Amino acid sequence: LSLPQFVQLMETFVGEDISLPTAKRLIQFVKEEYKQTEEEKAKQLEKVHRISCLTRRKLLLEALFEKWDINASGFLDVEEVDAVLNTFKEGMEKEALRKAKTHLFSRHPQLSRVGKLSPKAFQTFLELVASEFTGGEDEVIENIVEFLTTSVERSYMECLQSLARRNWLHNIQQVAETSGTSMEPVYNAVFKALLQDAEVHGDSKKISAYIALLEENQLSAERGQFLLRYVASTTEDAPYVLNQILYRDMKGVSFAAVEEEKPIHVPRVQFHGAIHFWNYDRPVEERKGSFLVLPLQDAHWRVFGILGLDTLRDQNEKTIFLTHEISFYQGVSHAFSKAYHHVRTLENILQMILTALDWLHHRVPSIHTVITYFVEPRKDQTCDYALRKMSTTDNTGQKEIHTSPILLLRKENLLRDYLFKCIDSSEVIHTFVCGEYHTAVPLRDLSRRALGLFDISFGQHQELPPNEYKDLQKMLKMAQAACSEILKIPSEETKPNSVLEAEHTNLRHAGILFHWFMLQDLRECV
Repeated sequence: LSLPQFVQLMETFVGEDISLPTAKRLIQFVKEEYKQTEEEKAKQLEKVHRISCLTRRKLLLEALFEKWDINASGFLDVEEVDAVLNTFKEGMEKEALRKAKTHLFSRHPQLSRVGKLSPKAFQTFLELVASEFTGGEDEVIENIVEFLTTSVERSYMECLQSLARRNWLHNIQQVAETSGTSMEPVYNAVFKALLQDAEVHGDSKKISAYIALLEENQLSAERGQFLLRYVASTTEDAPYVLNQILYRDMKGVSFAAVEEEKPIHVPRVQFHGAIHFWNYDRPVEERKGSFLVLPLQDAHWRVFGILGLDTLRDQNEKTIFLTHEISFYQGVSHAFSKAYHHVRTLENILQMILTALDWLHHRVPSIHTVITYFVEPRKDQTCDYALRKMSTTDNTGQKEIHTSPILLLRKENLLRDYLFKCIDSSEVIHTFVCGEYHTAVPLRDLSRRALGLFDISFGQHQELPPNEYKDLQKMLKMAQAACSEILKIPSEETKPNSVLEAEHTNLRHAGILFHWFMLQDLRECV
């Protein structure tokens, strides 16, 4: 039990009306009667030590990754890392490295195709390497980290540039985690990072940037199976680019970037002959500059769109994107991908919840209201998270989706403290507040931490009729199962259920998951 879970267990056991002397006697009783065997103590110490070692190792490897990834691209080249490791111990461990690399590609087949290591894949690779070497794993990893750290030299200016870029990338993720289900703030954070870098590290280039997402072509099937729809752009380009559609048969290199799954850089667009210009107001003689298209890829390396940049608004002669800039833009595309899938995941979970509440309304009429909240991180000395109100459903089945941010902070909502206890303990909380009986039920992520909750009000009824209670329990169970499946889709470490993968390709289908799990449950009962 965690501390919040233990406290909640004791509070549930003693009830709300216990007197202070009785509570003190119970505490004294637990202190005297709870005894830990020597074996239990040893196991606990061993567990704490192991967690400490793993945390230290993670920090070491993250720092090493950042030192190597000086341009904040988000990835390291497999062959480059392998080449340096082959010189470890004067090349005496080449066979062990070959085995580790084979195991890595066997576990993650896509890595052999793309040849890139994310921070997680980099850690996995070094752990596999250490497991093939003789000696204790922790000691071996520390030796490898020391060797790889000293094998690269970085200047003070390079480190400053890398730090600034990482802060901009971190801001993209931070914005995604505090924007609910809205993508607009994420788009703005991406363009802000690109413009800042062009100003500070790109010789004050004037750049344009835009994001297009792949969609199934249901408009003109004869023009290709997919199309690219431009969903966001820098302010000056919005009148020309926003909501435009690029088809496969149109002039351009964006689909080549999608199909080849790698960036395409056109240093001088005026000499290329196959560039599509959206701004028809710009005279032909002024269509000069550099153009870059980067594929947007999910955690499983599937392309879902493109990030484009150009310098056509810059009248200077030297506007070609340099290697360090292109590497950083790859880091931006990677940060956007993580942010995009985070927001879309929350959107899918919300859609699934609304479907579940529709199902519940017709079967459990005794429920007065259901309010759903998502956990949102905050930088606050008193609380590290807030609760964002996402939807309210009343006893008529009427739903309100809260698009404007409504945030609950613990210190400002003492009467709703049960909601925060539910999140802290990741357990169900029953309470009576403001003349109504409430049950707060957590919605858990894959590590069983609460990512949100249902606040269910029963009004004056303390208990539901047996048949309604059974249906409520079923709904909550299926909603959790569907939520877990949705969370697996953007994860680098999990492979989605092939039966359900198609259901995740469109927001409209997110709700189908709930009914799919209901059907599976019914089949098992039959």
